[in-house]
Amino acid sequence: MELLPDSSCRRSYMGKQRKMKSYEDLCFHDDFMFGKVMEDKELCRDVLECLMQRPIGELTEVQTQKEFRYTSDGKPIRLDVYNEDEQGVIYDAEMENLNNKTVEFHELPKRSRFYQGSIDIDFMNKGNSYKELPESNILFVCTFDPYKKGLCQYSFRERCDEDHEIELGDGTRKVYYNCTYQGDDIPEDLRKFYDYVENGKTENELTKRIDNAVAKARKNEVWRTQYMKEWVVLQDAKDEGREEGREEGRKTTLVELVLSGDITVQRAAEKLGISKEDFEKQMMAVQSK
Repeated sequence: MELLPDSSCRRSYMGKQRKMKSYEDLCFHDDFMFGKVMEDKELCRDVLECLMQRPIGELTEVQTQKEFRYTSDGKPIRLDVYNEDEQGVIYDAEMENLNNKTVEFHELPKRSRFYQGSIDIDFMNKGNSYKELPESNILFVCTFDPYKKGLCQYSFRERCDEDHEIELGDGTRKVYYNCTYQGDDIPEDLRKFYDYVENGKTENELTKRIDNAVAKARKNEVWRTQYMKEWVVLQDAKDEGREEGREEGRKTTLVELVLSGDITVQRAAEKLGISKEDFEKQMMAVQSK
């Protein structure tokens, strides 16, 4: 039996009639489930070691949906799974699905740059100096080939254009994992991890543990309700954005009609339900863009 959100969300949920993925159908590659499963420090560390293909220190901090509020409008930036080990090395793990969008739409290079900057600002805001900035790794686990070059992963560090053997040495690394990779030249544990993300195959101890964690999470009623609430909030935000877009488009159209002489300023203001003076201000704002 599926639980509906509490009464504060139920009306919005019932009125939307949008297709929502059932909580019981969530997989590891779904953002919400990925975050919940990775809350387990030991399992999270083992996943990171599989991705990095090297041992990492004990995790001292694991935060899912970690928020930074450094945008001009105060909206939060959320990282899927933020981790810090005992040596102070930071790992940000992101699960990325196309969700019926193009690869280019996701802007992974610019997003990873932005996430990197947000992590550094957060560190500096705690009273640290830039000399103490820790090593940090931005990891995107992609259910598609992010660069369409057929590689199993794409790893980036800052290097000198004139001599590629010289690394900048700023302690940053960005890696994009291609879970669709089918080649044989890939570490066995990473291949099995990819197979699990793509097809749900449990071929080794790590993927079996992940699958068990997913099965356990699906029975968590608190998380189920949280998932449904987050979906409602997201849909409401999308609706608000669409409405703002429609209103902005209507305003721009009216300004164009005034400028072309098809209607008067007074008539345009009446259509928006505002004063003539306010419309003139909005018209100046539109023209200045």
